[in-house]
Amino acid sequence: MKLETINKLCCPFDKQDLILKIILKDEQDNIHEGWLNCPSCTRIYPIIRGIPIMNPDEYREAHLEQSVLKRWQNQLDGKEIMNFRLIDSPSIP
Repeated sequence: MKLETINKLCCPFDKQDLILKIILKDEQDNIHEGWLNCPSCTRIYPIIRGIPIMNPDEYREAHLEQSVLKRWQNQLDGKEIMNFRLIDSPSIP
């Protein structure tokens, strides 16, 4: 995905601008891995092999995304992914 593509994308659910998190990019700034996150509905859309996965929830298959999201766990800054949403992790008492 080219970096300037982010300016053309919005959340398919509430039409909000998306926040980009880059995990892996090449020398030409093409994004190979990362995610897009909607600050309004908190949905997360992974970018896998340069392609943003932005299907509606009912057409997404969590088990197919799980291995990639698990690999990114240390990039989530204390958050977790549940129901295709990036949420704050519950604090452990």
